[in-house]
Order: sequence, then C-alpha cells, then structure tokens
Amino acid sequence: MAAARRLKRVVASQPGFLHIKSTSDSVDLAGGRRKRVNKNKKKNWNKHSDINDVDEFLEDVRHQERTTGGLLSERPDDSLFFLDVGHPKKDEQKEPSEGKKRKGKTPRPLRIDLILQHDSLVPPPKDVLAYQQPNAKKIRRIAQKAEQLAAKGVVPRRQKKLLNRQPVNRTAKKAATEANNNPDREYYDIWGQESKDTADPWYLQQTRKKRIKRPEKLNEKPSVLPAVEVIAPGGSYNPDFFSHQALLQEAHEVEVKKQKEEDKIERQLAVNREDTATEETVFREQVQGLVEEEEEEEAAAAPNVGEEEDMVVGAIALAEKKTERQRKKERADKIKEQRRLAGRQLIKQRQQLFQLRSIKAFIKQRDQQTKARQKQRKAKQEAEKAQPRRLGKLKFQAQDLEVQLSDELAGSLRQLKPEGSVLKDRFKSLQKRNLIEPRERAKFKRRHKLKYVEKRAFREIT
Repeated sequence: MAAARRLKRVVASQPGFLHIKSTSDSVDLAGGRRKRVNKNKKKNWNKHSDINDVDEFLEDVRHQERTTGGLLSERPDDSLFFLDVGHPKKDEQKEPSEGKKRKGKTPRPLRIDLILQHDSLVPPPKDVLAYQQPNAKKIRRIAQKAEQLAAKGVVPRRQKKLLNRQPVNRTAKKAATEANNNPDREYYDIWGQESKDTADPWYLQQTRKKRIKRPEKLNEKPSVLPAVEVIAPGGSYNPDFFSHQALLQEAHEVEVKKQKEEDKIERQLAVNREDTATEETVFREQVQGLVEEEEEEEAAAAPNVGEEEDMVVGAIALAEKKTERQRKKERADKIKEQRRLAGRQLIKQRQQLFQLRSIKAFIKQRDQQTKARQKQRKAKQEAEKAQPRRLGKLKFQAQDLEVQLSDELAGSLRQLKPEGSVLKDRFKSLQKRNLIEPRERAKFKRRHKLKYVEKRAFREIT
C-alpha cells in the first residue's frame, strides 16, 4: 500500500497532469455509501486499491520515452517548438544537383518494412555479461602488484627472462650456396653429425622443438667386458702343451669348487647319528604309558613358625622429609661437582696445547688411512665393472668351459668336432655384460593330461 501511495504522490507532483480523486475503492456506487474494507491484510491491497491513474501515468511516461527519447517536461523549448516563416520560395526549393536526377517520386518504403523497423528511442539495456571478464579480480590484483613492483624498480621474472635473451643477429647474411658443378667445394658427409639448429634457442624451447639432452649416464657402457671374448690359448685345436695344461687346471678348479658346494649342502642336509632311532628307543616309545612309574617322594616338611615370622612379607618404605640443612648440603655438593668438572675440562684443554705435535701426527695418519680406503673402494668399483651385477632374482651362472682332454685333441681342422652353441654363447655374453638379466628356461606345464586311445584299425590288428 505504501508503494501505491508513493506512486500517487509522484503523479500529483508531475506538471501537466490533473489530480482526479478516485472513489471506486471506498464508495459503493449503488448505495452511495462508503465501503468499509479492512486494509491491514495484504490480500485486500490489490483487490480494493485503484491504481489506474498510476498505470496511465507510467504508460504515458513510457510512450514519451519511446517517441521522443525522454519526458517532454525535461526537454528544452528549442526541441519542441519551431519558428514558422511561411512557405519557401520556388528558387529556394530548387537545389543544385550534379548530373541528371531520376524523374518521378521517391519510392516510399513498404508497410511491412515500416512495421519491422525499430522506432523506439529508448536505448537497449546494458549487457552486463559483455563487460564481465573471467578472473577479473585476480587479474586486477596482479596488475596492481606489478605496478607496485615497477614503482620500486623490481623487474618481474618473465620480463627478466626476455631481457636476458641473446639478441638474434638478423643482419648476418646467409652463406651463398655453391654450385654443384664446382669440383673445389667441400665434401659433405650425409652420414656425419647433424647440423646445429640456427634458430633462436628461446623459440625452440618455447615451441618444444628443441631435442631433449641425452643423459651422460646413458652413454656409458654397463660393463667394460668386450662383446666377444677370445678363448685362452689352450682352447685351440692344436694348442701348446703348457697352455693346454693351464686350461685343464682352470677347469679342474671350477669342478673342485662345484664339488665342495655340493658336499656342503649334503653335510647340512645329513641326519645326525645321535638322533637316529635304535631298538631301545623304539621299545621305550612302544611301552610308554603301559608301565606304572614309581611315586615321587613326599614333599619337604613345612617351615617352622619362627622362620615364618622372620620372613619379610612386605615392607613399605616411606620417604623421609629432608630438612633445610640437607637441602643446602645437596645444593653445595652439586655446585662443587660442577666446578670440579669445569676445572678438569679447562686443564684438559690446556694440556692439548702441549699435544699439538701428536694431534697433528694423528690427523695425518687418519688422512692417509682415508686415502687408502678411497683407493681400495675405487679399485673395488673398477673390479666390479668387469663382474656381472644382480639384475633379477637369479644369479649369473657362468658357462662351463669347453675343454678337450689330451687324448681328445685333433691334429687337424678336418678331424675337429664342433662343441657348444653359438646362440647360447651369445646369450650368456649378454647376461655377463649386464645387458639382460639372467633367465632360466620356462618350464612347460601341460594343462590337460594326455589321453591315449587305440584306433580301431590298430585294435583289429592286435
């Protein structure tokens, strides 16, 4: 109701409008009496309130805004009135024109085009979404921070990168390509190293066209062993006697080592003779529980009553309260002990001044020991490079030496019998050089058992 009253006051204040009092909401037209309506309820506000004058006023305001672009009472007089000076003369109506004008009247627009034409002078509402930006508050905060840093003379990190970039020498001219028929031109190897990129490194980095630098560790070989190891001189088809005996001795040591490992496993798995069962132990186990054992001796006599009284059943040690004299003595003893320790520390430091020579010799000895340990560690690392590493769950098992006994040696290549396998030798070489992990042959496990069936033709024959 308050809104309706406010609108009525606005209507009454506007010039050019007559104030007409409406009695439709409070006077009964039939009887001429005032209708009593309870206005303290919201449902009666719109039902018994006449706002036709407000609607007419607002509609007139909207009409003025559409036709003239605003209220007529607010517009100046020059835009509303004009000075009538009569009809213009014929000479003034004629205007100079270039060329020939089309004869006849100007074509008028169609009615359908006039209907569709926009005739309202009210500007369209402002599109709020067109002025909104995503993360506008964050962008504004970043811009304010950049202005503050610029005022302090601090250069942002991105701008510093741009300033640190090396300028590209664009004035350098490209080398002129030589003619193909010039015999004195330099030789170009197509299998040689690739040419370096002449583009800007920053551009290559940002466009991710620059190749990733290969780690130096990938260029190192996993083992220093050669790809193909040459066999010892004793492994030749016609070896020297001493070389052959040296190879036999090496193979003998390998076999002895294997035999020792097998004996060790047998000793660990062997049963102790003392733990073996005899006839007597077997008989005792069989008659266990059948023969009654003798009763145990009677328990010792109970202790005397006097001894029980002497035993201490329990004692509660009550903490005695210390006197002030005892506390002072404890504090004095504590201070005295601290002073004694500080004095000993001072004496020890003074004595170290006279031990500078021995301390220097001790430090020198420790440095020598450290250097010796470093050399040993480095030598051990170099030795481990020639040994196969543990790459999987299995250890590397060296291949058996292919040795022929003295009576098996052939005098010529024609009588030589081939031994070993080239494929197995290469496979073991890859494992030894740490290129692949040691493996074992996969065990074939049949999913279904084989079923043997005799054919009818075979059954007839048998």
